[in-house]
Amino acid sequence: MTFEINRRSFLRLGMATGAASLAPRWVFSQAAQPAAPTDRLAQMRAAGATTPIKTTKLYDNIWLLQGAGGNMAVQSGKDGIILIDSSFATAVPHIREAIAAVSTDAPHALVNTHWHVDHVDGNEGMHAAGYHVIAHEKTKTRMAEPAEMKLFHMSIPAYPAGALPSTTFATTMSHKHNGDTVELVHYDPAHTDTDIYVHFQNADVLHCGDIFFNKTYPFIDEGTGGSIGGTISAAQKSLALAGEKTKIIPGHGPLGDKAELKSYIDMLSAVRDKVAALKQSGASEQEVVAKKPTADLDPNWLHGGSPDMFVGIVYRTV
Repeated sequence: MTFEINRRSFLRLGMATGAASLAPRWVFSQAAQPAAPTDRLAQMRAAGATTPIKTTKLYDNIWLLQGAGGNMAVQSGKDGIILIDSSFATAVPHIREAIAAVSTDAPHALVNTHWHVDHVDGNEGMHAAGYHVIAHEKTKTRMAEPAEMKLFHMSIPAYPAGALPSTTFATTMSHKHNGDTVELVHYDPAHTDTDIYVHFQNADVLHCGDIFFNKTYPFIDEGTGGSIGGTISAAQKSLALAGEKTKIIPGHGPLGDKAELKSYIDMLSAVRDKVAALKQSGASEQEVVAKKPTADLDPNWLHGGSPDMFVGIVYRTV
């Protein structure tokens, strides 16, 4: 069946967050860099191997899957299973087990919301299991080349051919599948320059990927086109799609709704405005971080991690 073209951050690396955790943990604060090199990719994959998958039913044939990596979703039916994102390579057995527990339908497509390792690392294993990989064209480009995430001192090798998307698109794709219209739409550069949303229109389920971190400060990947302004714009675009009953899947954190996405946008906007004003007054990045511009927001958004990295990213991308 053919589609019609019409990283606190990722995790506290090396430590399984648990499926019910509110959000991934910052790797480290800017003020406390690790003294020795760490194989962070190996740590992330170790978490994928040991973290169970939590399954939550969202609609008659749609489930939210949460494990060590980014939040996933599954749609089942006679047209075949659609999986959104693939976590870590080591999580593939857990993912397949979780899918088998809710559906005996045949594999169909795996959609990647963006290029980050905690959303695409399981691609090769899921492709081997029968899933056709679909993503934005820039996701394929970034996955096909070695990548450096300097903020995390992490090197990611190029992915093998079996992990790469075999179908890509530039702006939108839509498809009638399992009794629903499934719409894939590229955001302008936001969390990265590869972000898309996946909207199950009839089911009223919207997967936003990492342009939405629910209940925690986000990681924005400035190294691959991300910015605070772009993230706010993408979140506003998603908000315009949402109704009062829309189930909104964030890239990380618990299942959200329209009110929670609006609250997230308000937080991002408040931090952007505060940091921009301080930057325009001549304050350096270090001075702005030291002023703790998120202090009044921390009770609601600081779930065990430092906001310093987030403030630094906002300063550099505002």
